[in-house]
Amino acid sequence: MSSVSMAVDFAGIKLKNPINTASGTFGFGWQFQNFFDVSRLGAITTKGCAAEPWPGNPKPRMTEVRGGMMNSVGLQNPGVRGMVAESGEFLADLASKGTAVICQVAGHSTAEYVAALELFEELCPWAAAFELNVSCPNIDQGGAAAGSTPEGAAEVMRACRPITKRPLLVKMAPVRLPEIARALEAEGADGLTVINSIPGMAIDVHTRRSKVSKPTGGLSGPLLHPIAVRMVWEVAQAVDIPICGVGGVTSGEDAAEFILAGASAVSVGMASFPEPDAAVRILGELEAWAESQGVRDINELIGAFEC
Repeated sequence: MSSVSMAVDFAGIKLKNPINTASGTFGFGWQFQNFFDVSRLGAITTKGCAAEPWPGNPKPRMTEVRGGMMNSVGLQNPGVRGMVAESGEFLADLASKGTAVICQVAGHSTAEYVAALELFEELCPWAAAFELNVSCPNIDQGGAAAGSTPEGAAEVMRACRPITKRPLLVKMAPVRLPEIARALEAEGADGLTVINSIPGMAIDVHTRRSKVSKPTGGLSGPLLHPIAVRMVWEVAQAVDIPICGVGGVTSGEDAAEFILAGASAVSVGMASFPEPDAAVRILGELEAWAESQGVRDINELIGAFEC
């Protein structure tokens, strides 16, 4: 039992600890239940869902690169109704055990984000919050365009904000972060998830073709962790709403960097692929680090970075 209180308030969501899971890397939670007790985590963020099912991109969809991986999944999903039918019972039970369930909302246009969020609001009473993914780098239209400018991101938030009274988060693209963050805060965003994967390319030099089905894909993993830490710190200087740090977390010290940079919560992403119980290991390491800092409450360490 940790001697440090690990509970945090992230955007009005009461978390028993700061460890979350990154959308798209943890399914809908039940896929990992045979590896560890998922209810030990502070939160999970579900795979993004749209109002209607999406087939996603053709194969191949993933490839390893030095220091990480690249994906071009294209947000394949069963749609909100399909997700609720398949996973709703598990997610409701998880929420009853004190793990916050954050449902990610996907769309190709503002109207599609609205339609999906309306379904989430109606069908998911157990959801603690919703996360608008306006930053997916590997769908043909929608996400990346919506989140790449202050005007585009603000338009989606302005349309979605009246639909729910529950916390509304935004997953941000790694571009123009401070100004887009301020625009989202002004339109009523309760919190920000920083960052999504970074567009990259991987070419098979023997076939002269992309290693995924599209020319580019979303780069993630340890290689981008220092970039993500810097971006979390920049956003923390720009806005007053809380941040969930995402990007290359493979250890408790990686999570601690995000917290010191100003994040209230931390998401584990790619690490769950080779090590399905990585999130709970990282939680234990984060608790040990907090104890080593001589504090009674992990909130004392949020934004405690000194230059």
